[in-house]
Amino acid sequence: MYKIVTDSCCDLSYQFFEKDNLEFLPMEVMLDGKTLRDDLGLTFDIDSFYTALKNGSMPSTSQISIGRYLEFFKSCAKQNIPIIYISLSSGMSGSYQSALQAVDLLKEEYPDAEIAIVDSLSASAGQGLMVYNAVQKQKEGYNFLELVSWLEANKRSYQHWFTVEDLNHLYNGGRISKGAAAIGELLSIKPILSVNKEGKLEVVEKVRTRKRAFQRMTDQVVQALEAADDKTVFIATSGDRAGAEWLKESILAKSHPKSIEVLNMGPTISSHTGYGCVGVFIKGIDSGV
Repeated sequence: MYKIVTDSCCDLSYQFFEKDNLEFLPMEVMLDGKTLRDDLGLTFDIDSFYTALKNGSMPSTSQISIGRYLEFFKSCAKQNIPIIYISLSSGMSGSYQSALQAVDLLKEEYPDAEIAIVDSLSASAGQGLMVYNAVQKQKEGYNFLELVSWLEANKRSYQHWFTVEDLNHLYNGGRISKGAAAIGELLSIKPILSVNKEGKLEVVEKVRTRKRAFQRMTDQVVQALEAADDKTVFIATSGDRAGAEWLKESILAKSHPKSIEVLNMGPTISSHTGYGCVGVFIKGIDSGV
């Protein structure tokens, strides 16, 4: 049986991985001179981290190194376990390229190792939803090659919408320009951001209040759900649980998703969004592959 693996930027809970016997590679976060491991809530105190963000802390993150990838992949190759690794978007991190380089090194010693690296072109619970769907497909009986083909064919159908309290963290993390951040703060703009087909962040709309941002995000989700094959909705937040629940109820008042779940945004993603980010994620039309 092949193994589905991802990284902690998926923002699924540790309990999800424990329940289905899955594995993930943790990212690392640097805060106040300390290096912390993003273990999806197993030991990480996410509420204290949100408080630090709210009080103005500016943590930094580091991608998974080639060495860490190689160590993990080698442990699976020794046991002849095939791996499908679903990575954070290559448009936001160099981790995908590091994973590819690790596979090249692994093949020198284990030329027959079966490892597929899938660039999710997603982040946070968008990446998490892809992992969730991959687990479903595996349970339905998809073999290794069938699931890799399905993921590659469908990865651009995952849709993200999110809004942030301020733009400073996105600027400090290199996700938006200094000019865009300054203008947004000056005009009190609440941007609605998305992830494009190349897996990069982009501002898709600008509104003047947070409530209006939530209303527009609701509209986007309701419209997308009408055509979606998988009507599962994930919502993730970096501390604004009340806002996330408001968005959930707003979506439920206008549509009938199969399921809708509110998740904690992990410390890696939250380091770049800042406190109070709320995002919503769905999968669009299935390619049928």
